[in-house]
Amino acid sequence: MSTNILDRQLAAQVLAFLKVEAPRPTLPALEKLLAAYYRTVPWESIFRIVRRAEDPTPRWPEQFWREAMTQGAGGTCFESNYAFFALLQTLGYDGYLTINNMGESIGCHTAVVIVVDGQKWLADVGIPLYALLPISSQGVMYRSSPFLHYAVRPDGHSTYQIERWPHPKRNAFTLIDESVDEDTYRAATAADYGEHGLFLDFVIINKVIHNEPWRFNMAERPYALNRFEWDQRFDTVLEGDVATAVAEHFGLETAVVQRAFALTQHNFPNQELSAFSG
Repeated sequence: MSTNILDRQLAAQVLAFLKVEAPRPTLPALEKLLAAYYRTVPWESIFRIVRRAEDPTPRWPEQFWREAMTQGAGGTCFESNYAFFALLQTLGYDGYLTINNMGESIGCHTAVVIVVDGQKWLADVGIPLYALLPISSQGVMYRSSPFLHYAVRPDGHSTYQIERWPHPKRNAFTLIDESVDEDTYRAATAADYGEHGLFLDFVIINKVIHNEPWRFNMAERPYALNRFEWDQRFDTVLEGDVATAVAEHFGLETAVVQRAFALTQHNFPNQELSAFSG
């Protein structure tokens, strides 16, 4: 039996936080959970940066959800998908965790696969994907969200290319549709705080706010809030106390954001590094 289950009281608090009821596991209910997640919990590196400086160990689901509810926290793929999967398992959903590739980067991205009425669905809050995507070895599967179109393209045994458009990086990642046991997943999550951990050297955050995708990326100059509308990007340049402006815009605890800035802003002092754009 999986140990990645939330306490029932905590699960109820999380559902209230997400403003979602918990009926029996169905596809429409799962879609509501996914949409509530990406509109409430950011994809962000801030809390991991501070965590690594103070106690370089993972924030497991209970801590992840409590920080989300009290401090506006989120995470990157390993912690985010593990926490979301814990909620889904607590609610009775059947599925498994996967560890996947992005281009030449092996084992750098995770995702959740949920089975509903015999059909596999990719549920990934670690990018995030803005829609549940059907998985089939029989051919390319398409789905759309309010923000992007998606395709799941078979590419060999248990392997699929996850595509999105319009987006400057059409290939999101390569799904390796194989269940990963919890010990392996937890070890990979812990390793993501190590020397080769991702997104620990700069502040980046994505969140849907008022039904619009927003982002801040410290690696780009000038500092700006980025709003996306299909294939268009609109920038609001930030001046002065950027950390506080980012905290207020995305709803994160200001002191944590300021600490993350202090730990990382020296890494990209004078150059624009758009290659880090998410």
